[in-house]
Amino acid sequence: MYEILRSAHSGWRYVVILLLLAAFVTAVSGFTGKKAFTEGNRKLAVFALISSHIQLILGLLLYFMNDWYKLDSSVASNRYWKMEHIAMMIIAIILITVGNAKSKKAVDAVAKHKNIFVFFGFALLIITVAIFLMVKNDASRSLFGIS
Repeated sequence: MYEILRSAHSGWRYVVILLLLAAFVTAVSGFTGKKAFTEGNRKLAVFALISSHIQLILGLLLYFMNDWYKLDSSVASNRYWKMEHIAMMIIAIILITVGNAKSKKAVDAVAKHKNIFVFFGFALLIITVAIFLMVKNDASRSLFGIS
């Protein structure tokens, strides 16, 4: 069961990144071009939100199934899995959730695009840094490999 969840979590990250990137790019285009916020824009943001929450659930299952919270924090790779990875990802998902909520509450289209642009952009940055730190701190992981 653990290996299935681990593979699902590793593979699902590409879905999350692609949806976040697509929502971010359309938000940049909408924000800079002062375009209307369409139903497609809203759905893309919601799909990015849902995919990130699915990723969070998979990650939390792995975290507690593997007892990563019990790891020795003095070892860099253990500290990464015990504290850094989960903290960075939770912050990123909070940013995605807040960005989506703020875009729904915004009145004009430019503000909706701006909220997605800012919050999803910061979330993408944090996720990217976390993935690079994963490869740096855990020699068994690769940047593009599903492991």
